[in-house]
Amino acid sequence: MSSPVTSSGVPAQSRRPEVLSWLRRVHVGSKNAPKIQAVRDALGAFVPDLEVEGVEVETGVPEQPVGFDEIVRGAKNRAQAALARGGCDLAAGIEDGLVTLSEVSDLRGLGGATLNLGCAWLTDGQRESFGLSSGFGYPNACAEVALRERQPIGGLFDELWRARDGDAQKSGGTGRGLGNIGKLTFGVLTRTEYARHAVMCAFVRYLHPDLYFADVERELGSDVCEGAVRA
Repeated sequence: MSSPVTSSGVPAQSRRPEVLSWLRRVHVGSKNAPKIQAVRDALGAFVPDLEVEGVEVETGVPEQPVGFDEIVRGAKNRAQAALARGGCDLAAGIEDGLVTLSEVSDLRGLGGATLNLGCAWLTDGQRESFGLSSGFGYPNACAEVALRERQPIGGLFDELWRARDGDAQKSGGTGRGLGNIGKLTFGVLTRTEYARHAVMCAFVRYLHPDLYFADVERELGSDVCEGAVRA
């Protein structure tokens, strides 16, 4: 019998790992469908009956985050605000932004020193974790304007895409459907899958709390580490 899979085709666990027995409901600090689905796919692979709901929150960072600090802070603010709504065991925040790798000399002549990166932040109120997505470059025609004027890169990219192909919406529009990374890869890497990687990287700490949260668990007097997943 084949193993169950998530909606993105990712193999799911046949049973909930003991270390995640506390996890039933997750809030995502966004109403963006691909972000919500990314959390559902990443965590649902381990908790098949998981409830995931998106909630509107303030990010506390510019509409176009630039630099690791703003990207991580935006994701953290989203997660903490979602947790503050109550009614969940875990909250997630996902924030994308632009990072300029100015210290990498080999990239300066390629026009690709600026990358889009996503950060996922997870919190249960006591333990926190984060993970990053892979990075990809936007065309300079929109990346330079986004950096200089802090205009949202999604809108700038849509204008560029429309000017070239005449239909900004055929791949789902900015942040929806396939997302911009989906457009650039002809649908091979979707916005949901791109964000799922960041969420999964953040979730590693919760899968192995004895390795990552030992100090927190001792302070809380909890024995949750005893249920850590074993290979």
